[in-house]
Amino acid sequence: MPYPDRHAYPDRFYPVVDSVAWVARLALLGVGTIQLRAKELNDADALQIVRDALEVIKGTPARLVVNDYWRAAIAAGAKHLHLGQEDLADLAEADLKTIRNAGLTLGISTHDDEELETALRARPDYVALGPIFPTTLKSMRFAPQGIPKITEWKKRIGNIPLVAIGGIKLEHAAEIFKAGADSIAVVSDVTQNADPDARVRAWLGLNAEAA
Repeated sequence: MPYPDRHAYPDRFYPVVDSVAWVARLALLGVGTIQLRAKELNDADALQIVRDALEVIKGTPARLVVNDYWRAAIAAGAKHLHLGQEDLADLAEADLKTIRNAGLTLGISTHDDEELETALRARPDYVALGPIFPTTLKSMRFAPQGIPKITEWKKRIGNIPLVAIGGIKLEHAAEIFKAGADSIAVVSDVTQNADPDARVRAWLGLNAEAA
């Protein structure tokens, strides 16, 4: 079932990074929810990076969300998981049951109506919609969704938290939240910013104003 407090997880500001160093940096700045998205790792390397990331957030308020590597997440004792549609398609029903039995929360990416229906069948703790705006970080087979899609998606999923992702900058945040997003996942607006720490503090300040 969905997370009981839809504003508690994921946090309104939800950075997505690809290394333990970034996880540590964000956690020390006070970020509440951090997704570790490191691609193309073998099982041993995936387990190691998840363990290392969990270690660096100890003593901080941060929650670590593991992207993709659900077996490593379970083995390392992580509490939160995010899956893309390809990851979800590769799971057997037994695998999904294993994830749930391990107590992991589950966030799922969506890009169109069919993917939303697939995600909802898995009873996610949040749904991510994207890309909202054009993004150069990776090749996307889906066109930008646009802000109006956020409002439509939110009406359809009700109390399940909605995460907006894709090309979003701090300057878009007010409009994104007004459209119905509960959380904004951010990548390049932090990792490619000239002053990442200042940008993170600005995002956290926006969250504090909304609290």
